[in-house]
Amino acid sequence: MLKIRLARGGAKKRPYYSIVVADSHSARDGRFIEKVGTFNPLLAKDHPERFTLKLERVKEWLSKGAQPTDRVARFLSTLGLVEWAHGNNPNKGKPGKKAEERAAERAQRETDRAEAAAAAAAAPPPPPVEEPAVEEPVAEAPAA
Repeated sequence: MLKIRLARGGAKKRPYYSIVVADSHSARDGRFIEKVGTFNPLLAKDHPERFTLKLERVKEWLSKGAQPTDRVARFLSTLGLVEWAHGNNPNKGKPGKKAEERAAERAQRETDRAEAAAAAAAAPPPPPVEEPAVEEPVAEAPAA
């Protein structure tokens, strides 16, 4: 399957991307078929050179069945070439199975503690237990 995607270039902390047509199995910055544009994220969003495209080549690749990635589809949707809609994943923020199990165990422990505290408060206090008095030995004075 052919993809129209970004291939990263530039230096460390100074990204610069080429928009390329590549096989989906090749590496991100690896072999590609054709370079069809550029993207410079360091430029302002309204700067005309932020992203450039060879429109006729992109249209041709789209007609041949190349699929744009999500980021490239955003760029193409601003030009009216591709329909792009914002993704919605309502399950993304939900905790996983293990976290749900831990939360259930924690809630169970809290209810058990609350029941034990209520039972202790409702039960009459035990009668006081008197301890036998312990006589302290008297220290004898040393003989002079």
